[in-house]
Amino acid sequence: MSRSVTLAVNGRTDIGQVREENEDSITWYNHPEHPFAYVVVADGMGGYSGGALASRIAVQTLSLQFSQLLTPTFLACSPDQQKLMIQAAVRNGIHKANHSIIEAKAENPNFAHMGTTVVLVVQWGDQLTVAHVGDSRAYLWSLRGLVQLTRDHSVVQEMIDSGAMSEEEARTSNVRNHITRALGVHDDVEPELMTYRIAESALLMLCSDGLTEYFDNPDIQHVLATHRPALECCYRFIDEANHKGGRDNISVGIMEVSFTARPSYETPLSVPAGTGEDTTVRRNQPGRT
Repeated sequence: MSRSVTLAVNGRTDIGQVREENEDSITWYNHPEHPFAYVVVADGMGGYSGGALASRIAVQTLSLQFSQLLTPTFLACSPDQQKLMIQAAVRNGIHKANHSIIEAKAENPNFAHMGTTVVLVVQWGDQLTVAHVGDSRAYLWSLRGLVQLTRDHSVVQEMIDSGAMSEEEARTSNVRNHITRALGVHDDVEPELMTYRIAESALLMLCSDGLTEYFDNPDIQHVLATHRPALECCYRFIDEANHKGGRDNISVGIMEVSFTARPSYETPLSVPAGTGEDTTVRRNQPGRT
């Protein structure tokens, strides 16, 4: 017997308890026939409705990019070629979103300071592509434990890396919201991007920092491990973050990746190893950036 992949996705965004506007945007999609799904979360900034516009541009641009991916040519390609095509679609979508935000800023002086983070996952069969710009995060949970797949582009993360600040201090730092990379700020932006091979059933969780302000990694692991149905974790996370204060907008996307047995005469999807960017996700593996 070989295995087939089943995908399910869900998401939610919430204004929180303090902000007057929701500057987060989220989108998700699950193909009805092929094992293809994605989730995109963006956390806008800039006020005057600029943050909301920037995050909306990001998710709409990437959604359009991914909707054009599953062509007959793509389906006829080898797994390694498909991996490269997905990575190219991610990079192109992020670059297009970046330029669209910059153009929108040029057209309206009220948007001069707007920008957005973005984090996304694209699942094709057992092949997972993760990309991010800023401090919105992606996690993977399986029975082996929790893995944080992204590393924040932020001032406090740089201070943690240098030993100048602990992770606990970072959670209450006055500069915890200062990011070092975002869409709409510079003409060129480069996402952190990795492709992994998923070897077992798992949950992928994406979120804006309105959630991680209240949930550390053990908290996230506890919810993903215990709350069922799994796709309803997004509601649980947001409800609890609001109960704890909801000082920021909160967005959470969940993707459930399930493996089931199938007759061995069917040809399984294989992802080649040793290509420099494919990695089987295992417990305690640090986020690859």
